[in-house]
Amino acid sequence: MHFQKYPTRVALIFFVFLFCIILFLVKLSLIQIFRVDYLAEKADKQHNHMVELQPMRGTIYDRNMHSLAINVAAYSVFANTRSMTAAQKAAAAGAMANVIGGSASVYARKMEKEKYFVWLARKVSSSGYEALKAKKLHGIGFVKESKRFHPNGDLAAHLIGFSNIDNIGLQGVELEYDRHLRGTKGMAQFLRDAKMRDLMIEKEFVAPKDGNHVVLTIDETIQFIAERALEKAYEKHNAASASVIVMDPKTGEILAFANRPTFNPDKPDASPMENRTNRAVAFVYEPGSVFKIVTAAAGLETKAFKEEDIIFFENGKYRVATHILHAHDTLGELPYRQVVIHSSNIGVTKIAQKIGPDKVYEYAHKFRFGIKTGIGMTGEVSGMLKPPSQWSKTTIGAIPIGHEVTVTSIQLVAAIAAIANDGKYMRPYYVKAIKAPDGATIQEFYPKEETQIIHTDIARRLKSILQGVVDEGTATSAKMKDITAAGKTGTAQKIVDGKYSHSKFVASFIGFAPVDDPKLAVVVTVDTPHPNYYGGIVAAPVFKEVVQNSLRYLATKGRH
Repeated sequence: MHFQKYPTRVALIFFVFLFCIILFLVKLSLIQIFRVDYLAEKADKQHNHMVELQPMRGTIYDRNMHSLAINVAAYSVFANTRSMTAAQKAAAAGAMANVIGGSASVYARKMEKEKYFVWLARKVSSSGYEALKAKKLHGIGFVKESKRFHPNGDLAAHLIGFSNIDNIGLQGVELEYDRHLRGTKGMAQFLRDAKMRDLMIEKEFVAPKDGNHVVLTIDETIQFIAERALEKAYEKHNAASASVIVMDPKTGEILAFANRPTFNPDKPDASPMENRTNRAVAFVYEPGSVFKIVTAAAGLETKAFKEEDIIFFENGKYRVATHILHAHDTLGELPYRQVVIHSSNIGVTKIAQKIGPDKVYEYAHKFRFGIKTGIGMTGEVSGMLKPPSQWSKTTIGAIPIGHEVTVTSIQLVAAIAAIANDGKYMRPYYVKAIKAPDGATIQEFYPKEETQIIHTDIARRLKSILQGVVDEGTATSAKMKDITAAGKTGTAQKIVDGKYSHSKFVASFIGFAPVDDPKLAVVVTVDTPHPNYYGGIVAAPVFKEVVQNSLRYLATKGRH
């Protein structure tokens, strides 16, 4: 009856309903046809929770399988801000500041976003985790992770390097061998209910693969001995920086490697970048008299001189083009052997002049100056060695005595090790093996002879001369009562504002011991020591302490 009374209105309502039904059907069809994949994926994400399973980063060991860098359990703190009230967020921010440290306002800003998961702090201390857990803060949860830990603190810090908060290597061995140490992430997928709560019903699981271990060539004890001796010299002589490297001359294995200043690899950001820089491979300097081993070797092997040949000192003054060299004392002449032992600039320059620029350059190149050693450390530089075509008229009186040439500490230790090793140049290396998590060996690294720099008999004759440097020459402070040693001192003026400074020097010593059967080759470099700055006073005693204690230690191990 009402339908008959209002036929137009009924018809309008009918057509509106019909239009809506058709519109809904069209929309539903479009969703079913064109958005089915998107919506299915979204539903899947809502009901399936994917969790990344972190692998354990591999351990870094010394040559005796003593741990130098390990991963330990750590907890990270997150907030589910969607489940928290403003008061609960404020309480959590205050608790984080009191327990973990930092500003409450910073934590509060992190919780401003409405999310199911917001990081508040990564890898907190065990005490911090326990204290926060005990507070039972609403919306605050914990994720078990792992973090890098160095049992020996800063021991071998520049060699080991460090990794970031996500266990990714950033420097040193951690960087160079990151792909081996890092491992492979795993994955677990769990079902969730409509309120996004985990049901702990495992749908899919891929186990993480832990990282491999890296075994270094360094010896933890020799490393400690070397660092202790270097630290004392660094502080005693008020140096700007210092480095020491200990190498097995017969194999090229690095047994100790240290720089000062150093840093804590557990907290690398707490130290400035210059403290973290690996100076022994990345910094160059003019070597001064330690470079005379090149000229001395060339003079003997070219047969231009014999040990007993007399060299005249020109009464203490000798002109080379526009430059005048001065003798250290008033001696009128010395045999070749004594020229090297007493580190005469005039004598060494005369040796270089006789053999000529080409031979000086050839032998410097043979000793691999101006070339990277191939140790494989990021940041290694080659230094500078000018070919004769670029020499000036005064260069013949500069390069042979260690000026107008730049070197690194790693180049110097490899060079003196070659003399100790009867002229065979061994490529320096610092990784002994890579091992799987179960201990199986994946890859081993072996000594590699690069070249025979000088003949064996020349090397042995040169060893005798360099022993004289320690016994009676410029390095008597390196002389030991029961151990024979050989080496060369260096005291090089630094270049400041384009000129050689008369107050800033680099003191150095390179040497090996015992002379008849060398087990250790060592370089010690001390930058800007004062008030004493001579290599024989500053660097040679470090060599003595390192060699004495290291050989005593090796003897207890029965290593010969």
